[in-house]
Amino acid sequence: MTTQIPTRTLGSDAAALTVSALGLGCMGMSEFYGTPDHAGGVATIQHALDLGVTFLDTADMYGPFTNEKLVGEAIHGRRDEVQLATKFGNERRPDGTRLGVNGRPEYVRAACDASLQRLGVDHIDLYYQHRVDFSVPIEETVGAMKELVDAGKVRFLGLSEASADTIRRAHAVHPITALQTEYSLFTRDVEDVILPTLRELGIGLVPYSPLGRGLLTGRVSRESLAAGDSRNTTYFPRFQGAALETNLGLVNRVRDLADRHDCTPGQLALAWVLAQGDDIVPIPGTKRVRYLVENVAALRVRLSEDDLLELTQAVPRDEVAGARYGDMSTIDG
Repeated sequence: MTTQIPTRTLGSDAAALTVSALGLGCMGMSEFYGTPDHAGGVATIQHALDLGVTFLDTADMYGPFTNEKLVGEAIHGRRDEVQLATKFGNERRPDGTRLGVNGRPEYVRAACDASLQRLGVDHIDLYYQHRVDFSVPIEETVGAMKELVDAGKVRFLGLSEASADTIRRAHAVHPITALQTEYSLFTRDVEDVILPTLRELGIGLVPYSPLGRGLLTGRVSRESLAAGDSRNTTYFPRFQGAALETNLGLVNRVRDLADRHDCTPGQLALAWVLAQGDDIVPIPGTKRVRYLVENVAALRVRLSEDDLLELTQAVPRDEVAGARYGDMSTIDG
């Protein structure tokens, strides 16, 4: 039995897609954040659907390839309940070797067909270019994506980590429904140029890592990350050395405010993202039912304008230590 939770609309006019107000990022079920958990991931997705969290996010490169299969298994028999998003562009071999970013039209078509097969579905609701290929004009990539819409394989188009100029050029080829990028109390640069551009064009925002890759939950410490967790590597500078200690100090400020709202730090951080606009749908990731339930409860946290200002001031942008990636070369700035 599905519980009713609010919905929000990404995009506008013919490119509008209505989704659950909170989505579920599925990446960590298969890779990057500690030990993969296929069974736990399937159970979490199915419980999400029961709760009314129907906007699911995956990508072909997660696993690689195994996360789409996991999602496909979890939604089998329930496809009509789901707004299914996946991505192409970060090309990998089955052994995990990274081949770079690929936005060539022939690759777009092949990647979509492969994703459909792994997911076990006949269409994808929202198909993102995962990273911009700087060697291929965005018009060519989005032109190929438009062909997928025309063929009925994809309903709506998205971009991820694209600059304002790239978004405008892509949107001129075919309406873009959503941009996915990192956005949280710890990462707010999207507010400067990207978010105003999206609102001008009628494009929704899908924040990934709205909990700062777990930092804002208050459960992360230097000792809590497993040896195989990618956050232990220099690829994530905010989790290294003195930067981590600085950032945990900021989390303590969030914790103090959360106590006053009778919620967890993660719920308060999610509520802050949700309060930034009805055109924003965060996709916190988890492979555990208990954390899913905690995240969904953030929808009940109500913040006044004074609350939002106090929270923003408690975590100043310039006090967050470390870049969000150790290598920002694939980010379209």
